[in-house]
Amino acid sequence: MNRRVLAVPLSLLTLAALSGCGSVSFGGSEGRDTVTVWLMQNSASQGFLKKFKQEFEAEHGGVELDIRIQEWTGIGEKVGKALESEDPSAPDVIEVGNTQVAQYVEQGGVLDLSLESLRDLGGEDWLPGLAEPGAVNGSQFGIPWYAANRVVLYNKDLFAAAGIDKLPRDREEWLEQTEKLNSGPQQGIYLAGQDWYTLAGFIWEEGGELAVDKDGVWTGALDTPQARAGMDFYARLQALGKGPKDADEQTPPQAEVFAKGKVAQIITVPGAAKLIEETNPELAGKIGYFPVPGKKAGQPCAVFTGGSDLVIPERTDQEWAALDVVKALAGERWQKELATTMDYVPNKTTLASAVAANPGAAAMAKGAARGRATPNSPRWAAVEADNPIKRYMTEVLTGGDPEQAARAASRQITETLDPREE
Repeated sequence: MNRRVLAVPLSLLTLAALSGCGSVSFGGSEGRDTVTVWLMQNSASQGFLKKFKQEFEAEHGGVELDIRIQEWTGIGEKVGKALESEDPSAPDVIEVGNTQVAQYVEQGGVLDLSLESLRDLGGEDWLPGLAEPGAVNGSQFGIPWYAANRVVLYNKDLFAAAGIDKLPRDREEWLEQTEKLNSGPQQGIYLAGQDWYTLAGFIWEEGGELAVDKDGVWTGALDTPQARAGMDFYARLQALGKGPKDADEQTPPQAEVFAKGKVAQIITVPGAAKLIEETNPELAGKIGYFPVPGKKAGQPCAVFTGGSDLVIPERTDQEWAALDVVKALAGERWQKELATTMDYVPNKTTLASAVAANPGAAAMAKGAARGRATPNSPRWAAVEADNPIKRYMTEVLTGGDPEQAARAASRQITETLDPREE
């Protein structure tokens, strides 16, 4: 029997049987307790997983790991079923997106790991963009695993040609340099009009929010003075290039635009540099990185932190072994290994030195210290599905009334997040 009482009630609906396993399985053998671990495709290399499995099993003689790789497509429904499944092959540890934790906790069946967070895992040093969305109603359900966030990628040759030999210390210097770089056919920055993750960072930097929780009721907050100030800065920066005002950063893919050699900067994850260099080998070695500048000199801007947390289903019959798996994956030894292998940011600010030798990851780690996640509502995914933030951005950038557009977008967010509207 599980040692805990359910932290949240199970769904009233009985979910269908658990569907089959993912595309790759690092299986167990008979005669040992098996811990089934679901990890997402491309989150870790096969080399990392093989090494982790071998060393973990050597240190835990009675435990066998069955690591099963899942695809992101359709994972929400699959995890929901797994949390209630009594199938012996159901997972004992699950990797979930950091912004997905709240929806699974609302459904029920996720183990409360608050005690372990304080006692064993050093939660006081976790990146806020991973830890905060893993906590619901004051309890920690998701344990931070790895993070990634946006930085500024820049063309070193274009900076040098413009006489810029020092990177911007704050965002006013950033605007000045970007304006200097924005000359003739050359774009100071390529920033699509609907890059709402980047906008979120500017809003947070001003002290604003996308939405706020008041006694369990979520309300859109794009119409506050702070949020509107974030949009105003976005508009000033976006005007220093030729990014489309009615499309996001994937339409067209901004890395492909940068690869043509006439764009001085883009805001993206460091991993985009590899794609850029593959598209245009002449840019190899000519791409630099710096954290998105903030209002205060020497302090990076707040940024959206993506990444994953680890959760344990309440119904597992391997709770202690599952906890050992989570402690290992989230611990210093394997955090350093994962970060250097995959160019991630480790889950703790105190481990940032692990990626110091990697310029892109090092810039990302500096920004991650001020990372944030999207509003921790179980309904936030519905906001993104019919994203009113994107429409708001386009309306402002194309000359619409900023106050009116912000009120309309905030109202749409509220209607989506507030269950009373159903």
